[in-house]
Amino acid sequence: MKEQIKVIAFDADDTLWINEPYFREAEEQFGKLLEDYLPLHTIQKELFKTEIANLPLYGYGIKGFMLSMIESAISISANQLPLVAIEKIIALGKELLQKPIELIEDIEIVLQELGKRYKLVMATKGDLLDQERKLINSGLEKYFHHIEIVSDKKEKEYRKLINHLDIQPEAFLMIGNSLKSDILPVLNIGAHGIHVPFHTTWEHERIDTKIDHPQFRQLEKVKEVLDYL
Repeated sequence: MKEQIKVIAFDADDTLWINEPYFREAEEQFGKLLEDYLPLHTIQKELFKTEIANLPLYGYGIKGFMLSMIESAISISANQLPLVAIEKIIALGKELLQKPIELIEDIEIVLQELGKRYKLVMATKGDLLDQERKLINSGLEKYFHHIEIVSDKKEKEYRKLINHLDIQPEAFLMIGNSLKSDILPVLNIGAHGIHVPFHTTWEHERIDTKIDHPQFRQLEKVKEVLDYL
């Protein structure tokens, strides 16, 4: 069945380059700013709740994360947080936006090899400006035939991408670290999915579903894709 594949799409964050650990570091620093008000685990729960509530307004990405941190801090402190703390939260967000790109191990070797036999696409969600910056700074842009940056990754977005590529779903393979965003929607529309987990996953992307599907593969490292294809 894998012989049908003509286009391979890669997720970006934590599939091409490291991303989520930086958010967790910022979250810890945010917790320290508010440790006089609540315990760290409670602060993290409040921030997560605010992030999820704000997704329809801000979407995914660092800017929405920064605004959610500010909103949570104001709420947690009952409007008592000093202005200097707000400045520190903004600085945390700007620091995230300027993080150097650290590529996932062996990802460039994989792109080089697969690019000889397949059309490669980057398909990710998040803030357009930030994702474009990371792609350019990664040095990986040259490997991709098409770049797709969307506000969310559900069946509708994948169908639109596949139509744009002018292929059938069975000719499309998605590789990513999130079962929720990268794999399940793709399998549901008849395409292929390869899950390469990353050691740190945002709570919102976690699911408990066990996938048993003929067009799904679970690998430990991205280089194993070369053995499968």
